[in-house]
Amino acid sequence: MIHNAAQFVFKAPDSISRARRVLIKPSAHFDAGYPVTTSRDIIARIIKGIRWISDADIILLDGTPDGTPVQPIYQSLGYDFPRVLTLDVKDSTWVEVDNPLPKPFIIPTFWVPNIILSSDYLISVAPLHVIKGQGHMTISNLMSLLPVVKYGGNKEGWKNLHALGLDKVLADLYFTLPFDMGIVEARQKFVSDDDPTHGTAEEVGKIFIGKPFEVDLEVTETLGIKADYMENIKLGRQEVEI
Repeated sequence: MIHNAAQFVFKAPDSISRARRVLIKPSAHFDAGYPVTTSRDIIARIIKGIRWISDADIILLDGTPDGTPVQPIYQSLGYDFPRVLTLDVKDSTWVEVDNPLPKPFIIPTFWVPNIILSSDYLISVAPLHVIKGQGHMTISNLMSLLPVVKYGGNKEGWKNLHALGLDKVLADLYFTLPFDMGIVEARQKFVSDDDPTHGTAEEVGKIFIGKPFEVDLEVTETLGIKADYMENIKLGRQEVEI
């Protein structure tokens, strides 16, 4: 579903009313404001919508590419919401989770924070990025949930996973971490080359919301953005349906 960004109101689905813990995954692993990271404004709107129907625990979870603490970034981005817990991936207890695909693309298991498994509703909220010609949206936003000590993190990102082929890694991650909702904050489209914190912003004025695969697909089709990982996910979905 596509919304006008200026008029966006988050209406929480009924399933959140039954949740005891809601986990929000922003894109907050760089010390730079929107459109590099998820804006405080949209996080506040999501929290308001959740609180309208639920008193569930709300958690924000992210990590940095080089393993430095994420809490100072939360503070600089204004993530100071009352009754919301902000957590760092690097401080989490990690568990190894099997990829449910009969034939994984590249990674049969992932190490992920245990808090994800104990949450009842999972939301990925990402700004719209195009890096080196490839779209990065709600599914690619899940990468920074992975502990950098396990996957060779550095200033550029999770280098060991990039070396395996990001389009395949993201497809495997999509099936391993079944997030309930994806939100693409496309007030602007941020276009960059090698450095994900420096680029140019183009006005779009939209918010896309729905299930992560459907949302990322709608963004690519509506705005004509290429995202190779989506093609692999389509293949994987066919395999699971069979």
